[in-house]
Amino acid sequence: MKTRTIGTAEVSALGIGAMSFSDFYGETSEAESHALLDRAREVGVSHIDTSNIYGAGRSETVIGSWLAAHPGARDAVHIATKAGIGSDAAGKRVINNSPAYMEAQLDASLKRLGTDHVDLFYAHRYQADLPPEEVAGTLARLVEKGKCRSIGFSEIAPATLRRAASEYPVAAVQSEYSLQTRAPELGLIQTCAELGTALVAFSPVGRSLLTDAPIPRARIETNPFLSVNPRFTLPNHDFNLRALVPFRELAADMGLSTAALAIAWGLHKGEHIVSIPGTRSLAHFDELVAGANAVLTPEDMVRIETVLPVGWCHGDRYAPGQWVGPQNYC
Repeated sequence: MKTRTIGTAEVSALGIGAMSFSDFYGETSEAESHALLDRAREVGVSHIDTSNIYGAGRSETVIGSWLAAHPGARDAVHIATKAGIGSDAAGKRVINNSPAYMEAQLDASLKRLGTDHVDLFYAHRYQADLPPEEVAGTLARLVEKGKCRSIGFSEIAPATLRRAASEYPVAAVQSEYSLQTRAPELGLIQTCAELGTALVAFSPVGRSLLTDAPIPRARIETNPFLSVNPRFTLPNHDFNLRALVPFRELAADMGLSTAALAIAWGLHKGEHIVSIPGTRSLAHFDELVAGANAVLTPEDMVRIETVLPVGWCHGDRYAPGQWVGPQNYC
């Protein structure tokens, strides 16, 4: 398995996006999640990326129960979690990166995970009325207390990263990045490389669009997130499926699954990029591993970006209500 650096830690280039350990995209079980973690350990996938809000703590609890069942596994895995997304009294989403809130949420995460520290702790969303330098300082104090080894931010702009990094080294920025979401190429990938920050790419297979088995229409319509997401609403969804046919044909011609080629492309875009797809399927996970191990030539990259050029995807990546916290830029 190829490796990357997050802070001072060497991790697998392919990680696990552990939102899939909750029912966000479909029903799953602790046993299925444990089987994925077992397979990951077998093939050298060491980075696990979760959050306190995935399944209201369920993802962390599942990881914690797996660690408890595998003495010694904690030292072999690199665990990242996030906090900062909460709700007000009316149930409306709010962003809270205050020192007291972030430490309390991390303490709760550590209890669910069954560990005394995480390797990476992110501010999950940008809080517009709180300077990023202050948030970096808050996270740095948690490093000083031994509760995390390094700090990160999720879904921030390059300028915000620079401000945060002026206060304390930022080990990682998590951002959606794939063949259908190319915005990080407008400064974020470059700024991360300049500052020695890993870019942790979530949804690298496009929430299933960049696979051989996209989520079917019936399931999309019953999923609270996808049913309103512009890329999955009609007619955009139909346009996107048609646009992906040449890419699937190219993947087959190259002897890879569509998901494997999407993963390979992303990891070849920078030596500081870590890919964290989520899945509930061992067969799909094996495809992702094959993509991480694939070697592409410059000519291969040109072929890929010819069939899926920048801007091919129909629809914004979030609906208006889903844009609470992520920063737009450029």
